[in-house]
Amino acid sequence: MNANNWLQPALYIVVLLLLAAPLGRYITSVMDGSSAVVRRFGRPFEQLLYRLAGVDSNVEMGWKHYAIAVVSFNALGMFVLYLILRVQGGLPLNPSGFGAFSVDSAFNTAISFVTNTNWQDYTPETTASYLTQMLGFTVQNFFSAASAIVVVVALIRGFVRHSAKTIGNFWVDFTRVTLYILLPFSILIAVLLMGQGVIQNLDSYRDVPTLQATDYTQPKVDAQGNPVKDAKGNPVTETITAKTQTIAMGPVASQEAIKMLGTNGGGFFNANSAHPYENPTPFSNFIQMIAMLVIPASLCFVFGRMVGDKRQGHALLAVMTISFALALFGEISAEQTGNPILTTLGADQQASATQSGGNMEGKETRFGIAQSAIFTVATTSASCGAVANTHDSLTPLGGLIPMLLIQLGEVIFGGVGSGLYGMLVFAMLAVFVAGLMIGRTPEYVGKKIESYEMKMVSIVVLGTPLLVLLGTSIAVLSDAGRAGISNPGPHGFSEILYAFSSAANNNGSAFAGLTVSTPYYNVLLGIAMWFGRFFSMLPVLAVAGSLAAKKRLAVTGGTMPTHGPLFVVLLFGTVLLVGALTYVPALALGPVVEHLIMIAGH
Repeated sequence: MNANNWLQPALYIVVLLLLAAPLGRYITSVMDGSSAVVRRFGRPFEQLLYRLAGVDSNVEMGWKHYAIAVVSFNALGMFVLYLILRVQGGLPLNPSGFGAFSVDSAFNTAISFVTNTNWQDYTPETTASYLTQMLGFTVQNFFSAASAIVVVVALIRGFVRHSAKTIGNFWVDFTRVTLYILLPFSILIAVLLMGQGVIQNLDSYRDVPTLQATDYTQPKVDAQGNPVKDAKGNPVTETITAKTQTIAMGPVASQEAIKMLGTNGGGFFNANSAHPYENPTPFSNFIQMIAMLVIPASLCFVFGRMVGDKRQGHALLAVMTISFALALFGEISAEQTGNPILTTLGADQQASATQSGGNMEGKETRFGIAQSAIFTVATTSASCGAVANTHDSLTPLGGLIPMLLIQLGEVIFGGVGSGLYGMLVFAMLAVFVAGLMIGRTPEYVGKKIESYEMKMVSIVVLGTPLLVLLGTSIAVLSDAGRAGISNPGPHGFSEILYAFSSAANNNGSAFAGLTVSTPYYNVLLGIAMWFGRFFSMLPVLAVAGSLAAKKRLAVTGGTMPTHGPLFVVLLFGTVLLVGALTYVPALALGPVVEHLIMIAGH
């Protein structure tokens, strides 16, 4: 660990927190309607949207009505996106003439973008048209992010209100989040990215001559696209000489901005944020890393302001920041150490291969180990899934850290909205455990946490691990699941475990060595993504409704403080023990075994 490896993470965390505080104030004023932007400028347009949609903005909803609105709106979005993907070939803004997605790929992709996962089993620049990227993917990037933010706002209202039957109006909340938060900041980030060289156009793809011709061999196919075989049944190959290269164009900056700000992660290019047209400079890389976590961090300040005690938000932020810093330290250390097998001296005391500079395999030389590690930890702390380096090339411990961050429910800092409501679920679990220890009914932010809340908390905490571990078990026990493994052994198991962890927790990144572009994985991972999203949202809204109906309790001498160092330690321990211990046996079979094999010299 050199000075650069300390300075860059420190700078990132400081800038993140400095931006999160004022953004938290702004989001709070937007959601309660006190912002001048809402009152003076946006109100007429907002009211016009309500009239066109037939929405009465003055009528609030109970939690069941709110939940129905959330699920039905996202289900409609999934259907519309599926339809766009299936008829893409006949739609405009398709200069490259891309055809329709297959049934299973369209199913997986539609669920992926609606659930904020953005899992990509396809190569975007050779599969998706400009219209699909803009009207399909980018629109859902806004909607899926807004859906999670309104859910956490509804949960916070549950703590704030007392003896109430409603938790807000989904349509009003959704409109304000999209119109006043996501849209203007996405425009700002898109402009900044274009200034750094991220492309934004509707030009056709360009064929440019290469400096030298390249010969490569590929299977020969007939007019119907079927492989040609010789008399013995062996595939016939042909040698192709390439003298040109096709350079993809497109509206990249606009999609990149909301991809990061909304913790979505689906890139315009298959290489994602490692592609120079999508992430051309170290500064654009820094902008993208900040954009990933700035709203999740700011929501902690929103929580403190809305409940009337800023210290409550600071305590949650402290747990997230400490956990994030520890993960950064572990990730940079693992990647900077590299693989000891490649630094072993031979009999002549000369190292034919060395990783003395750290593990640079799969990393962008533009960014180096420090920025790559920050990006890796940030994208898996959030439910983002964007990548600037290949996670499959990380060292075993370097791969374990992002996988564990995903498995914890991405509560450090988490996705927009989903990270905070996940952390609040752990906070309620923490005060419940503390209440059992001291023999009194647990309370959190003036509300009793009773049996109903704990049942809902249990569903949230146990539901996602069930999807991850059950899906992984099915995949490793089936021929179709094992067929996608390109690295047999513990790393192959890690690839499958990472895939289901990423899908069920709506992250979207992957250990790319696993081939998932098959009907088997498209359907199985699609199911994991859908239930992973709404299996958590619905219980959270149920808790919001239950808490809103309760009376607010006064603070007494027997009330356990939930804003000091003791609670920070308790919450940190709850997240780590309850979240991590669930996956210990699975992690032991994957990255832990792989690390032991590596240090043993095999």
